[in-house]
Amino acid sequence: MITPQTLLWHELIGLAVSVVKAGNPAYVGISGRIVDETRNMLVILTPSGTKMVEKKGCVFLFTLPGGVRAEVDGSALVARPEKRISMRNKR
Repeated sequence: MITPQTLLWHELIGLAVSVVKAGNPAYVGISGRIVDETRNMLVILTPSGTKMVEKKGCVFLFTLPGGVRAEVDGSALVARPEKRISMRNKR
């Protein structure tokens, strides 16, 4: 089960997300569903198409299943998805 405390160790694809703060002002306000993830980027499907947003330098607001919201600093997400998920066992 995904909770705000365990979000970093779960798959992000499919989650609803909004960019609430960013070093690049063009990213602020982008919201939609995550459709892909790389080491440094999230690909977000918005009503106007897909947007690629850098993880580092952004703060994301995730809406988890059940409606719970979690704010996450993108710097904590910078890693290959498969590596970040496997880090759960090491923490």
